[in-house]
Amino acid sequence: MTPDDVRRRVEETGIIPAIRVSSSDDALFAAEAVSNGGIPIVEVTMTVPGALEVVAELARQHRQMIVGAGTVLDLETARRCLDAGACFLTSPGLDLSVVEFGRAQKVAVWPGVLTPSEVMAARRAGCELVKVFPCAQVGGPRYIHALARPFPDIGFIASGGVKQTTALEFILAGAAALGIGSELIPPECIEHRHPDRIRELARRFLGMVRAARQQLAEAQEEPPV
Repeated sequence: MTPDDVRRRVEETGIIPAIRVSSSDDALFAAEAVSNGGIPIVEVTMTVPGALEVVAELARQHRQMIVGAGTVLDLETARRCLDAGACFLTSPGLDLSVVEFGRAQKVAVWPGVLTPSEVMAARRAGCELVKVFPCAQVGGPRYIHALARPFPDIGFIASGGVKQTTALEFILAGAAALGIGSELIPPECIEHRHPDRIRELARRFLGMVRAARQQLAEAQEEPPV
């Protein structure tokens, strides 16, 4: 898939599950559960023990799944992630060398940003999607709304503290997608191997994204007063 294909799939789904667990077996279990819940996208963070092997296994065994690598902090890690089969890279901050590397390799890179200056730097580097992290801690949906207004040509992934109580608000505020970790993949569900609960949460979050987008579409159709 091309970077544009990957971006479109992510924007259509509206959710990027962030897998941050304590073992490779846990990561594989989590990826299977969210995929079965209707989200064929996973971001395996490089903090997972054996993360590169997990990326490789998922990319090899689940061709329908969009497998990405998260918490990519440097160029060497980026290279290893692509060698393992990752089709997108994300990071908590902005490293332009990783962005440039991804563009050269024709792989999607969605760096972490927080300030308008970082959004502008990522935009100049060719990014069409950026990850606002940590989002909830700096104003949540209101901050996404504030960023989206001057940057209508950039898609914002709200990441860090997205919950069931705020997911709909983030989409209404202008987020193109949501990066969700433990609220979608609870540690207790991993520990006790409860895939049904993860699948239920996946469907619930997908429903919130759909509901918010429907509200936005209806608001656009309303004639001006």
